[in-house]
Amino acid sequence: MANAKSKTNWFAIGVSIAVVVVLVALGGFVVYLNNQATGPGATPTSNSSFDSESGAISFGDGKDEVAVFVDFQCPACKSFEDQFGPALEKAADDGKITLAYHPIAILDRFSQGTEYSSRSAGAAVCVASTQPDKYLDFSKALFAGQPAENTPGLTNEQIASIAEEAGADKVESCIMDETYKKFGASQAKAHEIQGTPTVEINGERLDLAKDADFKKLTDLIG
Repeated sequence: MANAKSKTNWFAIGVSIAVVVVLVALGGFVVYLNNQATGPGATPTSNSSFDSESGAISFGDGKDEVAVFVDFQCPACKSFEDQFGPALEKAADDGKITLAYHPIAILDRFSQGTEYSSRSAGAAVCVASTQPDKYLDFSKALFAGQPAENTPGLTNEQIASIAEEAGADKVESCIMDETYKKFGASQAKAHEIQGTPTVEINGERLDLAKDADFKKLTDLIG
């Protein structure tokens, strides 16, 4: 009887090993899915106007850089563009500044699960990486047709149609396939953007609610 108890239970060991293998495999699969969900997605192509590493779409060649981080779902971003967009573009055209737009995504929660912020930012990257000279027209058209918060937002078909009307006629498949949908969220994280619009002058982040910071911007582009 004692000898029987001392025998190794190979069946139990085998079952235990199989369970461990399954758990390890499941853990690896969960990690893979998590990486897929939170990764930066496809890397867009840089060009003379678009830096895919920083996410900046730049205009002008002034010594002072004004960086503007926008979410196309953000009503305050639309108001900012309505108020300052023309002056920013003129300052860039006149060589006063280098104007760098960063389409980012932080407001997906306001589009009923359709991730409009991410899709519209991704569409902007499609334009920036393919036809950057059409970005400003596309951006303005997106803001002009900005959907209300807590609605599904525009469909990919509607976004692609806006791009075509803005002259970006080579990006339909990129928009429809949501090629760069993750880019806006990854850039928001990389730049630590908590709210939009976020404005920086030569890397210094402004608080436009403060008179001194507001004056820095208006003096530069006025």
